[in-house]
Amino acid sequence: MEYAEIPLPGLGDLAKTFWTLRGDGAAPAGVEHSATPDGCVEVIRRLHGRSTWGRAQPAVFVAGLIDRPALLHFSGDAAFVGLRLWPWTWHALGGRPCRGFLNDWIALDAAGLPDRTVALFHALDAGDADAIGAALDAAVAPADRAIGRAVVASASVADLARRSGRSMRGLQRWFQHAVGLPPRTYLRLLRFQDTLSAIQADATALADQAAHGGYADQAHMAREFRELAGAAARTVRKRARGPFV
Repeated sequence: MEYAEIPLPGLGDLAKTFWTLRGDGAAPAGVEHSATPDGCVEVIRRLHGRSTWGRAQPAVFVAGLIDRPALLHFSGDAAFVGLRLWPWTWHALGGRPCRGFLNDWIALDAAGLPDRTVALFHALDAGDADAIGAALDAAVAPADRAIGRAVVASASVADLARRSGRSMRGLQRWFQHAVGLPPRTYLRLLRFQDTLSAIQADATALADQAAHGGYADQAHMAREFRELAGAAARTVRKRARGPFV
């Protein structure tokens, strides 16, 4: 499997990344991978082949937030391009509430987006960063961008309250409205994904990675990986490609 991420400079508070994935087998050869929680709503366009997550997927679909591994099946010749949006961006675009398709996906045409945005996403391509960026920039209010920046930079709910200047109750309301998960749950997913990226990037001892990632100890990180990745951290380090295991 070939996987790559394409950064979106200047849009980090709106979207995490573009990404591409391409199978390396023939059409009849089915491939199975687990997607791990990354805290994003993903607009995905399948360029070739077939894919299934619970049920067969159309060519363009939206993958909701997940809080556990999602088992994916696709043909060996499948190819995808995807856009990882932060949930507050998805909400601002007018999409269906995130809590309504947690651990699930919906067809793009059933996502509740304005026609212009649907048309843009139907032609999704990693080369469309300028057009995508303009659409996202126009949709998200400055206040939501500001709290979004605080979310992705925070290690705890208390840290987030300090950075955002909001009360705990205010944060709870905002997360219910714009994210669909409680703040503590959501930050847990971001911490896991940051650590998953870190253990793929270098060979630092897992105990040190656990400390750097904010876990109480390596055993704590091990429990989180088994729950959120479905495998031990050592195994995930060998097998993972981005958020896919």
